[in-house]
Amino acid sequence: MAFEELKNDLMGLKTDMGSYLEHSDEYYRLKIFKVLSKNATGVLKLLLIAISSLFALLFLSFAACLWLSELMNSYFIGFLIIAGSYIIIAVMLYIFREQLNKPVLKKLSKYYFD
Repeated sequence: MAFEELKNDLMGLKTDMGSYLEHSDEYYRLKIFKVLSKNATGVLKLLLIAISSLFALLFLSFAACLWLSELMNSYFIGFLIIAGSYIIIAVMLYIFREQLNKPVLKKLSKYYFD
């Protein structure tokens, strides 16, 4: 009698364990799908925003170059000033790259490990 109960309990445990493993497998598949779809849409949004921003920056740069060229009466000086400002921005970003990494990593880790 005790062995019969033990056998039934073990059979129930086997059934419960199989069900648990099946549901865990489904859960992790859904979790992976969620992370992959978030990544794909995030990359697509970032790409579209980056392309749009680059076009806007390009046209604004040309407008600023032409405006400065008109003020300075020299195309060379106008384009040189804008190029110099971009070089200064690039150097500043390079100098402060470590301080920029921390907030970006925090933001990305919050986004992806949520």
